[in-house]
Amino acid sequence: MESDDLDRQLIHALQLDARAPFSRIAEVLGVSDQTVARRYRRLRSADLLRVVAVPPAGYLAHGRWILRLRCAPGAALPVAEALARRPDTAWVQLASGGTEVQCITRAGTPGEAEQLLLDRLPRTNRIMDVTAHSVLHVFYGSPSPIRLLDALTPEQAAALDSHPEFPADPEHIPHCAPDDRPLLDVLARDGRTALPDLAAATGWSASTVRRRVDHLRALGALHFYAEFHLPLVGLNHSTRLWMTVTPSALDAAGRALATHPEVVFAAATSGNADLSATVLCRDAHDLYRYLTDRAAALPGVTHVETTPVIRNIKRLGRALR
Repeated sequence: MESDDLDRQLIHALQLDARAPFSRIAEVLGVSDQTVARRYRRLRSADLLRVVAVPPAGYLAHGRWILRLRCAPGAALPVAEALARRPDTAWVQLASGGTEVQCITRAGTPGEAEQLLLDRLPRTNRIMDVTAHSVLHVFYGSPSPIRLLDALTPEQAAALDSHPEFPADPEHIPHCAPDDRPLLDVLARDGRTALPDLAAATGWSASTVRRRVDHLRALGALHFYAEFHLPLVGLNHSTRLWMTVTPSALDAAGRALATHPEVVFAAATSGNADLSATVLCRDAHDLYRYLTDRAAALPGVTHVETTPVIRNIKRLGRALR
């Protein structure tokens, strides 16, 4: 499906405020409410754009792992699809020419993390090797907006940007109550679900749902994020970087990495790579320039491995099927 300037403006707007009323977006873009709603439904029905609700990066730090599964030829896709169906995975991707699966796990407790790593991975002799990297500290990550988007003018972006300042330490964010689970499950599939439908799913009144969602957002325990097909906005190259860094320079390197507009995720990890990052570029030439310019200037980096992302099987939200 081809996209035009209005599609790109809508995507940019939802990156800034994923639950903004269509009337507000329409006012900023200078079009009608019906036009914005129609464009969103068209992109949504083609699975090119949707809004999901997620906990903040690092919120479940004790249970966040980045897995790398090296598979035999032809086995990576079914392994990735099996992982994508799990509710505790995100960013399930085919990488390295289609023979490697990478994903992030988000277990709620240390026990759940151990069960996933030891018992719940897909059982097949076509998985040749598994490495697991514990996420130790997140420097930059969802739902922070993709900074390379430029469809809106600075004035339009300022009118829509709703990202508040959340506590820097995820331990300061209170956990959601068990009664919130039905609400969170619906929002993890469709973050723009209407209040009456959320009320039906939870058994609460619409006003209670509104107050609870607003409260969780204000606490920083719930973020709304617009996930979309990256080529729609001209971002055709997604690559994960695995960096080895001298220990004394790790924090400085991570903080510097987080300032790069190409970076959409950056974290300190355990294992043979000290830093893991996902970068977006428009093409191979931009990626080359990024690696030889910004990445090369990071302090203390002694080795960089790149694994190009071939296909996103699952992003942040729950799988729809």
